[in-house]
Amino acid sequence: MSRDYGQYCGLARALDVVGDRWNLLIVRQLLMGPARYGELREGLPGVATNLLTDRLRDLETAHVIERQLSGDSNAIAYALTEWGAQLREPIHALVRWSTPLMIRGPESDEFRPEWLLVALPALFEGRVPINESATVGIVVDGGMVQLRATKSGIDVGKPDGRELDAVLSANAHLVLGLAAGVLSLADVATLVRIDGDESAVRSFLDAAPRQNETSPL
Repeated sequence: MSRDYGQYCGLARALDVVGDRWNLLIVRQLLMGPARYGELREGLPGVATNLLTDRLRDLETAHVIERQLSGDSNAIAYALTEWGAQLREPIHALVRWSTPLMIRGPESDEFRPEWLLVALPALFEGRVPINESATVGIVVDGGMVQLRATKSGIDVGKPDGRELDAVLSANAHLVLGLAAGVLSLADVATLVRIDGDESAVRSFLDAAPRQNETSPL
């Protein structure tokens, strides 16, 4: 890496690798799956092309990411290494820590619905839905993510075609507030739309921590 703190400290050495601007956001994008250069640019509004190239090179040199062939086209995609994927845990912790910064809304900042694929697993971590067979969609700005109840917790992913019990449509800050537990459906009843079985939505929003665990927030 071109710069380092020169300190024999785990935090300092971690920041030597991922502390530069855009690095953790690149990791955020790759936590959702491998991505080509153009897809990364699309998912990182505001990044300069030369800076993105530099950051990808640095992360690859540090063995946080690697290149791989994408599908049948033999195009190059970037993916997290096994070591790089271990950043999911600290990123989830930062997402939970950011809750007071997020509930005021996006203001002038850009938002992409796909970012919920990282935020919602962090906010729902360690919680078990009441109805273990429920599946709902969350729609923000025209994009949908799917919540699926499992015996071990809440699976967040892209819609996979299965039948949905309900669809919740709302602005991003309301969805994040609901998932974080700082808002209730009663608080935002006139600001959200629920199509289908409201109890299925509540099954996720009222989900309790797994036994012997406490809420992350």
